Amino acid sequence: MRLAVFATPSRLGRVFSCFLTVLLTLALPVLLVQQARAAETIVTKAPMAFLYEPSSGTILFAKAPDQTFVPGALAKVMTAATVFQALKDGDLKLDQLCKVSEHAWRTGGAPSGRGATMFAAIKSEVSVEDLLKGLLVHNGNDSAIVLAECLDGSEQAFAGRMTTLAQKIGMTNSRFANPTGYAEDPSQTTVRDQARLAEYILESHADLYPMFAIPDFTWNNIFQRNKNPLLGEIRNLDGLGGGADKEDGYSGLGSVDRNGRRVIAAVAGLTSDKHRLQTLKEVIEGAWEYFTIKTLFTAGETVADGRVFGGTESSVPLISRDDVNVLLPRGTTLDYRIRVVYPGPISAPVEKGQPAGEIRVIGKDGIVYRAPLVTGAAVGEGPLIGRALDGLQELLFGWIG
Repeated sequence: MRLAVFATPSRLGRVFSCFLTVLLTLALPVLLVQQARAAETIVTKAPMAFLYEPSSGTILFAKAPDQTFVPGALAKVMTAATVFQALKDGDLKLDQLCKVSEHAWRTGGAPSGRGATMFAAIKSEVSVEDLLKGLLVHNGNDSAIVLAECLDGSEQAFAGRMTTLAQKIGMTNSRFANPTGYAEDPSQTTVRDQARLAEYILESHADLYPMFAIPDFTWNNIFQRNKNPLLGEIRNLDGLGGGADKEDGYSGLGSVDRNGRRVIAAVAGLTSDKHRLQTLKEVIEGAWEYFTIKTLFTAGETVADGRVFGGTESSVPLISRDDVNVLLPRGTTLDYRIRVVYPGPISAPVEKGQPAGEIRVIGKDGIVYRAPLVTGAAVGEGPLIGRALDGLQELLFGWIG
């Protein structure tokens, strides 16, 4: 494993500013070296796949993670997340009644002939809670449209809310055209963004997440089992959903919790529902077959030294705030680097425990893990002459690690 220390530019006082590049490169004992053997990593024929471990923030596998695809009915996971957030913000209430418009009935209900429905009767009133069950258990198009109209008056306005929320939570390559996923102007998303969506729901709406795993729901005297094609097919999977598009194929988003370890997987571009299920299984099972937790640094351990400007000491230890536990391949030969990035040099006085950048684990597909660092000691403000010399060095030469 190689450790590189970087300082990002910061303003120093009123006069001096520093623009720093690489400060230090040093060798650590070889924990991770060379390239992982093919037999020690996940292999999938899926055109797009993403596997993520949210508790440590580790990307376990990525294949074309930012290639866009049309999600089809998978867009309803975003619809659910948008309604969850509206409930949290107080814009809706679970017991609030929503009227089933003729548009929702004709476009998404029984007369539409467009797939799944909860069979909500025209002009009837349905609670938000039951509409969510209709959305997540029945995969109901009418449920999605009624929720959209109840919250924003139209599918188009609700789609704007969906896209705004997606951008806010970090789904940078996603846009949504409507709450059902069916449109001539289709929605767009990526497997990375779908994994981020699942993580957001798990983090921000843990109280409502169990609705994805409700086994069945009876509405309008019609009994329907959960239509999520992944539930019951992958051990310990408890959400989220699947979709299909004529051109872009089948996609799926799943979350599995086994013995306290949760992973999120997203796949897309598959040729059939059977192919989607098989591929998602392969990717998810890879989390346990090929990866194990490795502690790179324990809480309080010094990771690197950060340069200090104008202090009684010229550097301060940068320590890990928490244990740095990363899911890494089980094999003995791996290809990862560690990078420490902090805003620097750090201006004195420095308090012990103040935030001081982050540690990043970088694989062949970019950053797979990041965690915060803090200062491990206090550094007082140095005498005027020392600060002047530091300023002169920075002005003439920059900071040299």
